[in-house]
Amino acid sequence: MRIKRAVTALKKRRAILKQAKGYRGAKSKLYRVARQQVMKSGQYAYIGRKQKKRNFRSLWITRISAACKLNGISYSKFMFGLKKSNINLNRKVLAELAARDEKVFKELVETAKKAIA
Repeated sequence: MRIKRAVTALKKRRAILKQAKGYRGAKSKLYRVARQQVMKSGQYAYIGRKQKKRNFRSLWITRISAACKLNGISYSKFMFGLKKSNINLNRKVLAELAARDEKVFKELVETAKKAIA
């Protein structure tokens, strides 16, 4: 007796078309095109999850650097000063402090300056 895949195949196609919902034109209507686009979208999503980490780190560094310049120190000297004075704050926290709590950030800058001198 042969196995007929009607139900399974239909389920598979519906799942792909459901994932392709919102895509433009044939990419959301036709199974073959939708399958290709869903696969490619998955690749983009995978790459994007890696890039997201890089982008945020870059953003945090830019924010810290801008706040450092306002306080008369370069980013690299600031980070070196923090490392020397054993202050282990990550860039995400430092960027938050630079944006939200300028007093605390200024104190950190002073600490870093003392550690370098």
